[in-house]
Amino acid sequence: MDGNRRYAKKQNLPIAEGYSKGYDKMVELIYLCRTLDIVEFTIYAFSIGNFKRNKEEVDSLMNLARQKFKDLLEDKHNMFRPAFRKCAISAIASFCHPPRDEITHAIKDIIQGVKDNDILLEDINEDLITNCLYTYKSPNPDILIRTSGEIRLSDFLLWQISNTCIYFIKVLWPDISSWNLLSVIFYYQRYYSSLQKNRDNFLEPIIRNTRVSTYIDKLHNKRDMEIEKIYQSAIQSQK
Repeated sequence: MDGNRRYAKKQNLPIAEGYSKGYDKMVELIYLCRTLDIVEFTIYAFSIGNFKRNKEEVDSLMNLARQKFKDLLEDKHNMFRPAFRKCAISAIASFCHPPRDEITHAIKDIIQGVKDNDILLEDINEDLITNCLYTYKSPNPDILIRTSGEIRLSDFLLWQISNTCIYFIKVLWPDISSWNLLSVIFYYQRYYSSLQKNRDNFLEPIIRNTRVSTYIDKLHNKRDMEIEKIYQSAIQSQK
């Protein structure tokens, strides 16, 4: 979702209004993805590095995100009404999620798992690392779109995009249109065969024993409980 601030400056709007327009664009594209039977849509909304911006801007963005995503979860946009349920979509917003930190945490968790005798050294492989990432329930992306003309990945999904079609577009996020998205999909279709061939070449059969499966479940149950504690603490602090 890159280009919200530049959009606001270009339109002589408050910075917060640029982010609000960016949220509206996200909702619009989720609708389109549902129509196209795209089942998962991941948005990089805010990084840890963005906290270096001035406090007023960060506070404004956090308040906006809190309200907008509350509206989304309460389905105020009617995206999950019965007429749409046959083409469900998982929309994931990534906040403060630096992948290098994610990979580091996965490695530390695996080391601890070996120390605790939950897994063995010979259990460590690419599949185990993948399943220790925060995105373990999601398939690797087919397409990554970077808006606003920036030709860099900004530390986004580094482990997951080794065989992903990457598309850089100069359009600012709030200005992106359905035609832009369709152009990206056509571009992906053009190179689908070669992408799939690369995936098949790197694909290895997954052999996961009961010990590893038990460890993965234990790890994510622990993380879920930690997230629940943080959530409950945040709720209590607002009372």
